[in-house]
Amino acid sequence: MGTQEAVTARDAVFTPDARGPSLRVRRELLIGLLLFALYALVAKLPDEGRTATARANGEAIFNLEKALRLDVELGLNGWLANQSVLRVLANYEYAITYIASALALLIWLFVRHPERYRTARNAFILLNLGGLATFALYPVMPPRLMPDLGFVDTVLQGRTWGSWGSPLVEHADKFAAVPSLHMGWTLWVGVELARVNARRWVQVLNAVHVLVTLYVILATANHFILDAIIAVPYVFGAVFVAERIARPAHAQAQGPDTFFLAVETPEAPQHPGGVIMLDTSRKDVGREDLVRVIGERLGGLPRFRQRLVRRGRWRRPVWRDHWPVDWEWHVTERRVDGMAGVRAAVAELQSRPLPLDRPPWRMVVLKGAGPGRTVVVFLMHHVVADGVGIVAQAVHLMDPPPEPFTGRLPRRPFREALATVVGLAQLAVDVAPKGRSGGRGGASPHKGIDRLPATGTSERRFSTMHLPLATVRDVGRRHGSRVTDVVLCAVAGALNRVVSEEDGRPGTCRVAVPLMMRPPGSAMVGNHTTAVMVDLPIGKMSETDRLALIAKRSRVLRSGTRAQAAWTVMWQAGRLMPVPLHARFARMAYSGRFLQGTVSSLPGPDKTLRLAGAPLTAVYPIVPIAPGTAFAIAGLGVDRELCFGLSLDPGLVDDADVLMDAVRDVIDELQAGPSASPHPPPFNGRASLDGSE
Repeated sequence: MGTQEAVTARDAVFTPDARGPSLRVRRELLIGLLLFALYALVAKLPDEGRTATARANGEAIFNLEKALRLDVELGLNGWLANQSVLRVLANYEYAITYIASALALLIWLFVRHPERYRTARNAFILLNLGGLATFALYPVMPPRLMPDLGFVDTVLQGRTWGSWGSPLVEHADKFAAVPSLHMGWTLWVGVELARVNARRWVQVLNAVHVLVTLYVILATANHFILDAIIAVPYVFGAVFVAERIARPAHAQAQGPDTFFLAVETPEAPQHPGGVIMLDTSRKDVGREDLVRVIGERLGGLPRFRQRLVRRGRWRRPVWRDHWPVDWEWHVTERRVDGMAGVRAAVAELQSRPLPLDRPPWRMVVLKGAGPGRTVVVFLMHHVVADGVGIVAQAVHLMDPPPEPFTGRLPRRPFREALATVVGLAQLAVDVAPKGRSGGRGGASPHKGIDRLPATGTSERRFSTMHLPLATVRDVGRRHGSRVTDVVLCAVAGALNRVVSEEDGRPGTCRVAVPLMMRPPGSAMVGNHTTAVMVDLPIGKMSETDRLALIAKRSRVLRSGTRAQAAWTVMWQAGRLMPVPLHARFARMAYSGRFLQGTVSSLPGPDKTLRLAGAPLTAVYPIVPIAPGTAFAIAGLGVDRELCFGLSLDPGLVDDADVLMDAVRDVIDELQAGPSASPHPPPFNGRASLDGSE
């Protein structure tokens, strides 16, 4: 992928999957018509041969109920028959509400929960096919057609127009009593509402509807109580089979995703995220507000309700639905003492691996950050998505909602193949000659680079900073470089100022710079980034000279060939290698043997957003530290600000604020210093969020 394609992808990445449900409407209507046609065929079976059988089966069920002392139908039917108004209402309830509730649920799932719709629709089809097969093989006469047993046909008695059994639907199957699809449909609605974690009042309303329907089918003498009981296994059997045959998109964790699962250790948890600063001076935001917002938009966030299931050493894990959502664990609230308390809380959360026996995400509301300020810490395991995907999932919870991407990225397979070949050759040349010795880490895997000091534990330090994006852009223009170069120079200069040579500071630090390979309109899940290594000079020199040297070395970020080659290797390795071998490859490639830190730049929203009604003032990225490395720092463009988040191993520097202050000092020095070039490169008005500026 070239630079321009990466920029286009960046602009589209915050939209949900652009493939709307309207493309499937015609197919779904056709399925419904075919199901109705099948019912019509069963209804047209000759009555002559079925009537006697249906009568015998109906009497057998009634006699069994009397033996079991379940025969409550006569009493309910006799009372309702004498209630003129309630009788008519019951007849219409029997004829309308079960159809209306089922259709409403299907439409709602189709529009709001498309990821669940297919499985729910399949369960509905299986439920009806099971019922139709039973109607054909085991016809049962309903009680209302057996007046000699004492039952009253409330439809005929009340002359209810259009109701079941009236002339308008006289061609309906008279012997479709077992199972009761009225009960089956209403129970199925309840099951699906529970599986998408619908609002509690909606589920309570449906539970009331189930009870009302049960009363109505008995009191109107359309069903025996055993008809309703028999519907229960039909419903749960249909749901069970539909779940087993479901083939949801991205059900199996892909190679680039399991890469981060393999490299995670207790000392190096791999969960990126963000520190979301909210202005709550006018509207407070608490835990309950977040639970409400997430619950409303849970349908568009599949990994928020799925957990990773391992299937043995040689098979990749798969994503499976996990219900119910444990809101008490996923969304919590605590108090902190100012921003120092916020940073300490984030460092603590970073040091704990996210458990994989539940959906791998957490949100923590922090109160006490400052007057009129509330902080939300959002963490999600790297196996779900890259940093850009995780930002997109956070944006999905905010207002205004993102606009869908409607463009199309041109496919250039020949160009990508050529870029891969060239990039592989460049990566091979980049390998340093053997024989160079390192310092504290023993033999260095690359030229002149020793390891930065680190404790090798999960203990973390965290710091934040934000700068006007215009300031960083101005520094880049003044020195004939790009924003990415300025950020890399600020990190290198900060390491020079904070880490002394006596503490083991090497002359060069190799950092991984993640680059986005995410296509426009792609789903928010999945890892679509690769990384290119850049050697940062952290020895003594002027910051202007350091920036000029880094600008020269960082050209590898803009060619696109190395990124394309690294991405191809990462993707194909995960696809072709056996799972254990791929895990070893991941642990070898992403470790302190080949890099000392991570410097990332992430695209963010370019407009003011609100979370639970409160406007965002800043979002500081949280980037996990690679195993065996000392730091990870990222800048996130939010509106007109560049927000930095620094994750630090205390073995490098005990106080992360010291290193972050040094980053700011370097940028200030570059801003005050003379321009390095009278002819800076043309500025295209975009922030460098993929190595393109």
